[in-house]
Amino acid sequence: RTQIIGISNPAKEAQSQRVKDFMNYQLMDQMREYESEFDQMLFHLPLAGSTFKKVYYDSVIGRCVSKFVPAEDLVVPYNSSSLEEAESIIHVIKMNANELRKLQVSGFYKDMDLGTPAYTESEVTEEKQDLGGVSTTNKDEIFTLLECHVDLDLDGFQDMGADGEPTGIKLPYIVTIEESSSEVLSIRKNFVDGDPLRKRKDYFVHFKFLPGLGF
Repeated sequence: RTQIIGISNPAKEAQSQRVKDFMNYQLMDQMREYESEFDQMLFHLPLAGSTFKKVYYDSVIGRCVSKFVPAEDLVVPYNSSSLEEAESIIHVIKMNANELRKLQVSGFYKDMDLGTPAYTESEVTEEKQDLGGVSTTNKDEIFTLLECHVDLDLDGFQDMGADGEPTGIKLPYIVTIEESSSEVLSIRKNFVDGDPLRKRKDYFVHFKFLPGLGF
C-alpha cells in the first residue's frame, strides 16, 4: 500500500497507484524468494528472539532480492539501540567457491587467488545443526566473507569542507573481507552522491520478538 504525503491530487494518486502496482509486481512476481524467505524468518523469530532481512540488488541475477539473515550471522555492538544507530554492522556470509568466482569474474569482487578456505562454524550454528540432524559436507569449498558496513576516513577519499580541507569525518563504506586469508575483496561507498549528510544506506531490517535489555 502507498500513502500520499501532503495535498492529494489526481496526478499524485495516479503516481501512487503506479508505485503500488510496481512494488507488488516486484515482490510477488520478480522476487520469487520473498515469501518463502519471509516465512522462514518468522519461524525463526520466536526461537532466536531477533531475526533480520537483507534487501539489496543482486548483480549476478540482475534484480532485487530479500533474504533471511539468522541472528548469529549479523554482528553489531550490543549497546546499539537500533541498526540505524549501530556504528558498525558485519554480515557473516557463507559462500561456495563457484558463486564467489562468479562475483570475481563479474568485477563485483577483486579477482585474486584466495587459496583453500578454512571453513568454521559458530557454536550457535553447530548446536542448531546438531538439533536438526544436519551437517556441512563440502567445507573445503565454502568461503567465509565478512561484509562490514562501517564508517571510514580513507586517504584520498576524505570528506571535504567548504574551505577545501579534509574535515576528518568518517564516511559510510562497505568493506568485504575473506576471513581465512584476511584479503580485502572490495571497498564500496555506502551513501548517495550529492547527499549533504552522507547518510548510510540501510540494507538490513530488524525483527524483534520481544524487547530485551540490549540490542
